[in-house]
Formats: sequence, structure tokens, C-alpha cells
Amino acid sequence: MPPETVSVDAAEVEATPRYGLRRGVLSPVETLAQSVSAIAPTTTPAMTIPLVFAMAGDGTWLVYALATAAMTLIAVLIGCFARRSASPGSLYQYVTGSLPAWASGLAGWSLLLAYVATAASVTGGFVQYANVLLMSVTGKTAPPVLLVTLAIFTAAAMAYRDIRLSARSMLWLEGVSVACILSIVVLVLARHGLRLDTAQFRLRGASVSGMRLGMVLALFSFVGFESATALGEEAAHPLRTIPRAVLQSAVGVGLLFVVCAYAEVLGFRGLPETLNQAASPFHTLAAQAGLPELGFVVNAGAMMSVFACALACITAAARVLMLMSHHGLAHAHLTRTHERNETPHVAVLVTAAATFVPTFALAARGVSGADIYGWLGSLATYGFLTAYGLVCLAVPVFLRHHRALTPLWLALAGAGAVAMLLAIAGSVYPVPEGAYRWLPYIYLFYLMAGWAWSRGRQKAA
Repeated sequence: MPPETVSVDAAEVEATPRYGLRRGVLSPVETLAQSVSAIAPTTTPAMTIPLVFAMAGDGTWLVYALATAAMTLIAVLIGCFARRSASPGSLYQYVTGSLPAWASGLAGWSLLLAYVATAASVTGGFVQYANVLLMSVTGKTAPPVLLVTLAIFTAAAMAYRDIRLSARSMLWLEGVSVACILSIVVLVLARHGLRLDTAQFRLRGASVSGMRLGMVLALFSFVGFESATALGEEAAHPLRTIPRAVLQSAVGVGLLFVVCAYAEVLGFRGLPETLNQAASPFHTLAAQAGLPELGFVVNAGAMMSVFACALACITAAARVLMLMSHHGLAHAHLTRTHERNETPHVAVLVTAAATFVPTFALAARGVSGADIYGWLGSLATYGFLTAYGLVCLAVPVFLRHHRALTPLWLALAGAGAVAMLLAIAGSVYPVPEGAYRWLPYIYLFYLMAGWAWSRGRQKAA
């Protein structure tokens, strides 16, 4: 595919400070690819929707519809900032300009953890799907530590080398993987004809408590949708393309999830195993549709999707860390950008190392790829929900400063903050089982350590 020609309005160039990154090189589609890749849309139908079904049953589609509405609201609120300000700092920069220093520190450290933990989480998914494919082709699997090393080092090398290479790779990988999923969804719907599944629309057997718990998992499906905001210097026409990319990813991927949830529940109706019991749901659905070879294609698509997500998260995390170092919250060496590549190469290496160490350690201890995905993904969710909640609190302050605050915006910001608070509460009560019960404490310890580090550096300065 030939590179697209992009341009940057002179006014937009002057409106944003320079950080040494490549200016205005990403087209609107490439900017959108950053947000879509961070969501890893193929992973949700293959891994997360079955988990939500275990809790919400025939209400799974409605859970995803409500989650889409919540994330669309957050996207609209993020747009208040993205239409007026562009920087590589993502949500951290938005909070920094509106709330006190303690809040901006929380936003920076929580968002950094969110991106790094998501990259580590989906690397666990990469291990799982890569070995599924290897087993089906060769009858053997590869050592998980080897796959972890391959995935993270490749993603880091691409993020280090060129933002355009990263963006275009993510665009192709996600496009192919989503096409694989949609092909099976269409076959399932065609096989059942135009008849509506009334059990789903009547929410047969679904409970309010089950749907509430499922809502937390459904929200995890969306985290990272805002990551295009980290491309404030590298996107062409950032004040237009970034808010559009954030909103389009929330709405478009949300609709995909609703359709997939409906089709998966419908496709498993009457089968011996339920959706949440299937080891590879789309392999089962492809076999039911008479094209079992599509199951292999979907597994390959899922592997590509989680790799693209790891790349997107390392890309975004490096830019957040770079801006935090500009503000004195991290070591000054992290402000450096590569002279030729114009990427935050030092921050890329640090965030890649932070991704690699826990993932490699868990894989070396024999933790399965699915557990790595679940544990670290849940930890990442706390970071994202914290950052989203702080953005909601910052919106009224920001709009009042720009003399644009209205009762409607105040109500929307309040609704967003309450939604994020309820999501956090739903993730810790009832108390989760197993390793999940310790994740809130790990997250709080991390935030305290990050805050103490930042305070120490600010006092030293």
C-alpha cells in the first residue's frame, strides 16, 4: 500500500509544543488504527464475551450495549480536550492542565500502568493463540518464555523504529483479524435466517447481579480506546482527527461487540457445550457453519490482534512516560527522542522492559497465557478507570476556563464520573476469588510508590 499524503495546518503546528517527535505524519485512518489496536477487538469476541456470558447469560448483548453507551460518553468528554489541545501525553496531559498536581500525578502513573499492564496482558493472549496454531499445524507447542520474548521484542523494535511503520502494521493486522471474526458472524446469522432470538431480547434467565458483574468485564473490552490521544504531535490535523478517532473507535467497536455477543449466544443455542465452556468459540461456530478451516483463520487473526494491541500500548505508554519526564515526574533521560527516527526511544525501551519483566516471570513460573491475560488485564482496568474518572472530574474545570461550561456538560461529566466509580466498586465487591483479590492492593501500592517517587523528584528539583 503506498503511503498516504498527509498535511498539517500551520495553525495546528503552532498551537502545540514540540517534543522532538515526527510532526503530522499519521493520516486519520492511521490515527484511528492506534485506538482500535489498543482495544484488540478480535480478543473480546474470542476470549471476553464467553466470560461475560457466564455471568450475564442471554443479557450479554445488553451488557455490551450499556458498556458501549458508557464508553461513548467518556469519548465525548475526552473530545472536549482533544478538540482544543494536542500533545503526546494522552489523558495525563488533559488532567494536568485542569486539576491539582496530586491528581495529575495519579493520572500519569495510573495511565502508564494501564498501558504497560495491557501490553503484558495481551502478550499472554499471544502465547495462548500462538501455541494453539502451532499445535494445529505441527502437533507441538513452543516454550511460553520464547513466545513472550519474541512478541515484546518485536513490538518494541517497531515502536523504536518508526511511528508510521507501527501505525500501518496495526492497521493491517487489525483489519485482517476483524474481517475473520465478521465472516463467521455473518455465517452464523445467515444460518439462523431472519428469525430473532427472542430469548436474548427477553433476557431469559439473566439477573441484575450477573449483568452488573458482566459489565465490569465488558468495560475491560474497551480500555485503550482513547490511546489515539497520545499521538497529538504525530497525527495530521490532531485537533480534528484525534477526537474523531476516539469517538469512532468507541462507537464502531462497541457495535461490533454487541453484534458478536448476539451472534455467539445464538450460535451456541442447542449445542452440547455452552459458550463459556468452549475452548475456542469461533472454531466451534465455524464448524457449525460448515467451514471449520475458518476456525484456524480466526485463531490466527486473534494472535495478530493481540500483537497489534501490545504494539499500540507500548507506543502510547512511551509517549505518556516521555511527557511525565518533561514535567519532572520521571527521570530526565526519558525526554530524549531518537535523532533519526524521531521516536521517544528511551521511553520505548523502558516501557517495553516494564512489559517484559512481569510477563516473562509469570510465563517462566508456568502461569498459562489465559491467566496472564486475565490477571494483568484486570490490573490494567484499575488504571484506565482511574484515568477516565479523573478526566470526567477535569472536564468542568477545563470548560469553565474556556467559558464553555453548560449544565448539559456538567451533567455528562457527573454521569461519567459516577459510571467509572460504580465500575471500580463492581470490580472489588463482591470480593473476587484467587489472585484477583490481591490486585486492588497491588494497584494501590503502585500508585503510592509512584506518587512518593514524583514528590521526591519535585522536592529535589
